[in-house]
Amino acid sequence: MIIDTHTHFYDPYRPDGVPWPPRDDALLYRRVLPEDYKAVAVPEGVTGTVVVEASEWVEDNRWILDLAETEPFIVGFVGNLDPESDDFEDQLASLSGNPLFRGIRLHRNEVQTVSDPLYSRLELLAQTDLSLDLLIDVEQLHSAVRIAEGLPDLRIVLNHVIHVPIDGKTPDPDWIDGLHNVSRYPNVYCKVSGLVETAIRKPAPPELIYYAPTLDHLWEILGVDRLIYASNWPVCEHGADYTTVQRIPMEYFKAIGEEAVEKVFWRNAKAAYKWLDQEQ
Repeated sequence: MIIDTHTHFYDPYRPDGVPWPPRDDALLYRRVLPEDYKAVAVPEGVTGTVVVEASEWVEDNRWILDLAETEPFIVGFVGNLDPESDDFEDQLASLSGNPLFRGIRLHRNEVQTVSDPLYSRLELLAQTDLSLDLLIDVEQLHSAVRIAEGLPDLRIVLNHVIHVPIDGKTPDPDWIDGLHNVSRYPNVYCKVSGLVETAIRKPAPPELIYYAPTLDHLWEILGVDRLIYASNWPVCEHGADYTTVQRIPMEYFKAIGEEAVEKVFWRNAKAAYKWLDQEQ
């Protein structure tokens, strides 16, 4: 079993279009639906995906949930809601009525500081057994630490190896220090994703050895229970095809052992998201 915990689906040709991706992104600005993803992922053994909403429009959360009604390959959904909106609580209550809705994602600017109103709204996630994805850089790791410390029942998933630049050598020491700080909190997970996108060398090298120093630190600091495979498809195609994106971490964790592969490629995702087993 392989669960890919970070994909995006959208259709720029819907009547109102989409706020993302931009029209000038020739690779991404196209109709991207589950059948397109399955065409590249199923041959690699993927059995389901957790979709992450990139659109800032509230109604697009419902569009994905409607899509999932007839697509059992979608086992979970991380929504996109504005925590500063006056309607946040009502929106969260409405969307979380669907068991596929597994949490929300916040971005760098939204957690640069953790205000009391934001903190209280994140408490709602913990109270409803939902998760929090964080799309941040190392500069915002202090916010992740504060949230993790104050809300130990909130499962936090850091996206895309926290955007550390990858150059084939020992990663940024600030990233290593920040990873150590956040690792003290067992409710924090990290997606092994974004590797080819953050590679400094272009085109992104396909060889594992280039990414190994970064993966070594992730493994040594977070260990077997808190790393989660994700592709970031279709964005990852800016760096490499899907086969390469999956092969790099698979090769790394296979060398460690079967338990590591099972944990990283689906068991840890189950713990973090409590995604649904859907009949396919």
